[in-house]
Amino acid sequence: MRILLTNDDGIHAAGIQALVKEFMHNADIAVVAPDEERSATSQAITVRHPIYVDEYSFPGTSVQGWKVGGTPTDCVKIALETDRITKPDIIVSGINHGPNMGTDVLYSGTVSAAIEGALHGIPAIAVSLDGRNDFDFAAAAKFAVTLAQTLYTNPLPPRTLLNVNVPALPESEIMGVAVTKLGRREYENTFQPRKDPRGRTYYWMGGNILECENDPDSDIITVAAGKISVTPIHFDLTNYTIMDTVKQWNL
Repeated sequence: MRILLTNDDGIHAAGIQALVKEFMHNADIAVVAPDEERSATSQAITVRHPIYVDEYSFPGTSVQGWKVGGTPTDCVKIALETDRITKPDIIVSGINHGPNMGTDVLYSGTVSAAIEGALHGIPAIAVSLDGRNDFDFAAAAKFAVTLAQTLYTNPLPPRTLLNVNVPALPESEIMGVAVTKLGRREYENTFQPRKDPRGRTYYWMGGNILECENDPDSDIITVAAGKISVTPIHFDLTNYTIMDTVKQWNL
C-alpha cells in the first residue's frame, strides 16, 4: 500500500508528524506538504508566482518528504503530476489541528487536498482532531491507518472522499465510530479595523461559533458525543430537486 501524506498546517506540524510515525510501519509513504501553515485556503492554487519544492527529512525517521511553497492543492497536484513520487494508492490529508465539520469543509485546506486527490481518481481521506489545545494525535493517527487499510480493499465510488473528525479524547474514552452527514456550522464573524505602521486601515477577522440545530446523525453531534465521525463527501453540488423548477422559468 502506497500512501501520500499531506496537510494544510505545514510539513513541520505535529499532526502530519504523527501520521508519518504511524504509517511508516504499515505502508510505503511519501510526504508532500506546504512549507508553512496554509489553513483555510480551500481549493486555491498558485498561478502568479513560482512554487518552490525542497527536500525535507522527518526527525527520528528515515522518511524523506517534500516541502512546497504553495497551497495544499498545489502539493497534491505536484505530487501526482510531476515525477517526485510514485503514484499512491491512497491520499491522507491531516491530521488537522482543529475540526473540519459541517460547512467548514468548504474552506478547509485539509479537506481540499483530499478533494484534489479524488479529482485525480485517487481514494482520499481528510483527518482532523476536534481539539483546541494540548493536541494528542495518537488515536487519530491510529484510526487513519485502520481506515486507509480498509479503504485499500473497499474502493470508494469515483470522486468521493472520506472526511474524518476525531474527538480530542484518549483512545480508551472514544465511544466508537459513526458514519455521518455534514452538519451546519455558522459563525458570528467580526472584522476589527486596525492601522498598519503607515496609517493604512486593515481588518482582522474573528468570530465565535453560533449554536445551530443539527441532526443526531450529523458529524457535529457525533463528535460532541465522543465518537469518531466518518462522512463520505462528493462534489457534485447540483441541487437536482429544483432543476425542473428552474427550467420552468423559461430563461
